[in-house]
Amino acid sequence: MNELFDLTGKVALVTGGAQGLGRMIAEGLLKAGATVAITSRKEDICNAAAEEMSSLGTCISLPCDLSSAEAAVDLAARVQAEFGNKLHILVNNAGKTWGGKLDDFPDKAWPGVMMVNVQAPFTLIRELLPALEAGGTSDDPARIINIGSVAGLKTARLSAYSYSASKAAIHMLSRDLAGDLADRNINVNALVPGFFPTKMTAHLRDEDEVDPAVLAKIPMGRLGRADEIAGSVVYLSSRAGAYITGVALPVDGGAAGCG
Repeated sequence: MNELFDLTGKVALVTGGAQGLGRMIAEGLLKAGATVAITSRKEDICNAAAEEMSSLGTCISLPCDLSSAEAAVDLAARVQAEFGNKLHILVNNAGKTWGGKLDDFPDKAWPGVMMVNVQAPFTLIRELLPALEAGGTSDDPARIINIGSVAGLKTARLSAYSYSASKAAIHMLSRDLAGDLADRNINVNALVPGFFPTKMTAHLRDEDEVDPAVLAKIPMGRLGRADEIAGSVVYLSSRAGAYITGVALPVDGGAAGCG
């Protein structure tokens, strides 16, 4: 059974992998045996995180600010140079949000969010297709996992209009790409997290105390844990998930499915 989830010999890239959900994911992939490269906008944070996670396995720092298509193209070139043009797992996790009241929600809240959350992942996938094709086989395809959000599945009343629209877009983009890449031995899925203890949800928490209104939206009555998001990514990345493509998998304590 353990062989179903073993990622020994696999190479993975996790964007935004130095902190938050990305770090949880990167640590899970490392523990499953993969070599993992992480990105972060800040070089010092990226380097420090990679050094810390190197106790779990080979972790490589590739600092990158994915706020432009050009940056995504450059990152893809660096990844292919680092790993000899072979990549088994790509996790598009880097994200950006913007919240504000509807009546004065600014136009400037759209371009940056859509770039980081939708266009940069698409550009990175396009540029890494040769490496992903080289890493996949019919029995064990390469994996692309795009991190969405429950806010892109249901109305969450977060007043984060560009963010929720971008996450709905990445869910649909994942389905489109899954259909186009299946015959190239590349699986594409979206992972749809609910509420986890990250910087993006810090405004909903006071240290360990969570806003009761938030918990009321989660049938299981708690935030997600690091091993739960990591385990879901390992599942989709491993032999256990080889026959899964084109899905949006909620990991949200029932918020989307039961709400």
